[in-house]
Amino acid sequence: MSASTNLKRLGILVGGGPAPGINSAISAVAIEANNHNIEVIGFLDGFKWLVRDGIEWSDPECPYCRRLTIDDVKQIHLRGGSILGTSRTNPTQQLEQVLRAFREMEIDALVTIGGDDTAYSAHQVYLAAKGALRVAHIPKTIDNDLPLPGSTPTFGFETARHVGTMLVSNLAEDARTTGRWYLVVSMGRAAGHLALGIGTASAATLTLIPEEFGFHPVPIKYICDTIIGSIIKRSQKRNYGVVVLAEGLIEAIGEQALVEAMKATGTPDRYGDIKRDEHGHLRLGEIEFGRMMKDLLSVQLKNEFPMLQTTFIDKDLGYELRCARPIPFDIEYTRNLGYGAVKFLRSERASQSDAMIAFVDGRMHLMAFEEFLNPQTKRALPRKVSPQGEAYECARRYMIRLEKRDFDNPETLRQLAASANMEPEAFRNRFGYLVGA
Repeated sequence: MSASTNLKRLGILVGGGPAPGINSAISAVAIEANNHNIEVIGFLDGFKWLVRDGIEWSDPECPYCRRLTIDDVKQIHLRGGSILGTSRTNPTQQLEQVLRAFREMEIDALVTIGGDDTAYSAHQVYLAAKGALRVAHIPKTIDNDLPLPGSTPTFGFETARHVGTMLVSNLAEDARTTGRWYLVVSMGRAAGHLALGIGTASAATLTLIPEEFGFHPVPIKYICDTIIGSIIKRSQKRNYGVVVLAEGLIEAIGEQALVEAMKATGTPDRYGDIKRDEHGHLRLGEIEFGRMMKDLLSVQLKNEFPMLQTTFIDKDLGYELRCARPIPFDIEYTRNLGYGAVKFLRSERASQSDAMIAFVDGRMHLMAFEEFLNPQTKRALPRKVSPQGEAYECARRYMIRLEKRDFDNPETLRQLAASANMEPEAFRNRFGYLVGA
């Protein structure tokens, strides 16, 4: 990839939610650019201020951006969070305002760090600039759901899984000590990678992800019965457990069914509000999904299986992970991505197209936005967990949940039915539909 040396000033910003490794990516971009005598300007809070009118961007004292020298960034790679902040501001309706800011700052190249929404925004900025701005995007999300080549992870995922595993392992010890069941809701809007990774590594009793069901909408009763089946099976030896639920189950259930379930409890206000962000996504963090599941399960056990009555504790897991200090994997990975972004922007290819930066087998891989974004939805084609793959098959084997073989074995069926104080045939009629028995 031949290099071009005509870049003078590079802008960098972060969009979307935090992820471990952002500062390392910022550091790598700034160091590599400065090494080529390219001045680096960090824009604060994503596109938040870039879309505002009335800001004098050429003012040396402008409070919404900062120059990044090597001395400014040489120690930040070990830190979580983002020294530039972040936001979910959608700039696509104020593109001329954004470009005006870049012109005033004499920015001729831009690096964006973010997920699919930020990638789409970056691509729109590039198109609107009509060749006046080179653009590279560094994909990040702890959800690991962006369609990178092969099994290449998104940066932040490995750290989030690592920290999440430690936290769920602690909860499992508490469950064992107190005889409780924990319902842990893990971040992961479009795919269950993070939930499954945490659940498998921490040896959670049960992990449920939207991909396993294979149909939408997923009835809440189906989810509740799967958990209750796990409790019944587990009760033969243990009175405690941990269930990890991917937050993507909220969208798999569907907004209408979710509202109906909230109303059915008699206290719908107890579970938060259903809102959407600037990009049209349901704000899953506003919905107390774990609390709702706890209440539904508590009532169901009390009414149908009083002998199994237990204490449920709900716990949301996600915000604890996003600004964690990155593990070495994500530090090394983001250094590669930041270096690669500057290398691309200095190349002749960057004068012809924008690109997203990925690494495969130690080599930089450039992805066109067209192969990343769905042309209809303008969002990334999510990389989902494959329920038919051996990785999911292995994870499933370590869970304690009802399986078809439990119903095929008369003695196993009798024992399960006895644990639920039911006759075998009644137990089959009640739970067999979960596994096609």
